[in-house]
Amino acid sequence: MFEGLRFNHWKTECDADGIVVLSLDRAGAGVNALSRAVLDELAEIVERLGIERPRGVVIRSAKDAGFIAGADIREFEQYERAGTVLDAIENGQRVFERLARLPCTTVAAIHGHCMGGGTELALACRQRVASRDPKTRIGLPEVMLGIHPGWGGSARLPRLIGAPKALELMLTGRTVAAEAARALGLVDQVTSPELLVEAARELIRHPRPRPFAQRALAWATNAWPARQILAPLMRKQAAAKARPDQYPAPFALIEVWRRGGGDIGQRLKLEARSVAKLAQTSTARNLIRVFFLQERLKGLGGGVEHGIGHVHVVGAGVMGGDIAAWCAYRGFQVTLQDRELKYIQPALDRARGLFEKRLKTPERIGAALARLNADVEGTGVVQADLVIEAIFENAEAKRRLYQTVEPQFRANELLATNTSSIPLDELRGVLKQPERFLGLHFFNPVAQMPLVELVRHDRLGADAEKRALAFIKAIDKLPVPVKGTPGFLVNRILMPYLLEAMHCYNEGVPGPALDKVAKKFGMPMGPIELADTVGLDVCASVGKELGPFLGVELPKGIGALLAAGKRGKKDGQGFYVWENGKPRKPELDPKYEAPADLEQRLILPMLNEAVACLAEGVVDDADLLDAGVIFGTGFAPFRGGPIQHIRSVGAPAVKAQLEALAQRYGARFAPKAGWDGEALRAQA
Repeated sequence: MFEGLRFNHWKTECDADGIVVLSLDRAGAGVNALSRAVLDELAEIVERLGIERPRGVVIRSAKDAGFIAGADIREFEQYERAGTVLDAIENGQRVFERLARLPCTTVAAIHGHCMGGGTELALACRQRVASRDPKTRIGLPEVMLGIHPGWGGSARLPRLIGAPKALELMLTGRTVAAEAARALGLVDQVTSPELLVEAARELIRHPRPRPFAQRALAWATNAWPARQILAPLMRKQAAAKARPDQYPAPFALIEVWRRGGGDIGQRLKLEARSVAKLAQTSTARNLIRVFFLQERLKGLGGGVEHGIGHVHVVGAGVMGGDIAAWCAYRGFQVTLQDRELKYIQPALDRARGLFEKRLKTPERIGAALARLNADVEGTGVVQADLVIEAIFENAEAKRRLYQTVEPQFRANELLATNTSSIPLDELRGVLKQPERFLGLHFFNPVAQMPLVELVRHDRLGADAEKRALAFIKAIDKLPVPVKGTPGFLVNRILMPYLLEAMHCYNEGVPGPALDKVAKKFGMPMGPIELADTVGLDVCASVGKELGPFLGVELPKGIGALLAAGKRGKKDGQGFYVWENGKPRKPELDPKYEAPADLEQRLILPMLNEAVACLAEGVVDDADLLDAGVIFGTGFAPFRGGPIQHIRSVGAPAVKAQLEALAQRYGARFAPKAGWDGEALRAQA
């Protein structure tokens, strides 16, 4: 059928039954992504299939890494710069539409990741079969890039599984496992990886019609009256999570669906024009930049064997216990040490909850629990390849612990501290082998926060750093190497924000007003709610450690709350009263007007400290700084990070705002060294 034709990215074979198997194996790449070259070859293949008319077509991946990761984002970025996004989208739509119109049964055989354009290719097939391997995840996460599906996802998915479920997937960017995809109607069959292609062939021999209930639901929820009724409700739900001026893609997607009729051509045209328009927004540009920053962090731990099988954690408090649980969840043998079992048991109970939520089956939950063991005597130190110290923030106590632990090491163990603020140069002095000592600073809650700061010091060995980066990658976290100065990167930038919010609170600005202004800027949580969530005791401890270094005094009032036993969320009361894990915020007086400069007072201290960190070499470059602050604090991703935001506004303008605040409120706002640096003048 394909005699005389040679393809760089596709492999073709035809069996005795006349079934063609197309295997995507993008040349020169570890994973499959849909580049223009890949699509051009697919277009040629589809054209030949339309002429030859095989019995059926199976589309699979020839790579072990997964099915298709999506469109080639670097190419998309180039199209945006050249102003040719619409052409690129329409080209992909044409290829997929020709695939959808082939006069034979087409089946996507999905194993591993199936994202974005990969899912849209699968939707253009008549049927879909997926492997039940845990690595198999299917989704349309384009909203994470500030756009929405553009190769037919918004046109086809609502007609397949019904509008409410389809839009929920696209609006959140959520991915689903194979069984969940089958329950939704997104895939027709689930099987084992080794039987995937044969199951696809069987679907060609005996196609499965869509259940009547699924077809009826899809028709009813996509009819014109339903679209006009549901769209405003969906907009309201989306607005509760994101502002349309900050994240326009969800609202554009809802409008594309609302206007789309029964004609696939019309729906595709609306979709293409909408994505092309979104691609020109600063939100899309910044979110695509954040995507590449994330990929860079993922790559930091590659190419090196960490050599770690057993992790020993000392300190079973919230941080230590949750670090231990996460390591066990990711497959490591873990021992957890504290003074008595009564201090360890709460951590084991939390770990069980984590495993039950994430692992689902009794076998997998039981295996994870078996990997996590209480160790009051600390015997696990001798077997461990990595010891993580997570005791309270006291330098002398930490040094005493190291003097006990280090003599038990055998050969190549790593010793790490989870200190959140103490410079490592203050801690390494008692060690005989400081080259194997470093910081692994996790963030709370460990299971949700993606970042880990790898904290350096002047005696850290290069091999130890590489192994630690590989370990962070192995536990599915994002590493950012930082200098071991007070507060490192994230806490150093975050604390001025929290402390200034407390100063404003003491001046009479209501907590809800402070939180509202911060969230309007784009922060995921307001500073008063965040302080309660982190714990006022933790804020006070870090504030005392960093305050003199930052030139910021710990605000009055926090001591009185702590003296009254009000540490925030964990005690049920701090700045707010907490019920069922949520703050009960007092209603603002409708006549209340927040100070005009409140946003500047909250945000500019973070920007000021970011510039200082960059100038002092706390991180290697501006991109790593932006990545660390975004993934460590949630700093408004649509703004691209603090340095990118400064570039967008203009460094001279931001510096002038700081100078004005310094004249009004004091030296804590004075611009720090670095505001004339070249990195701030780079193109936004």
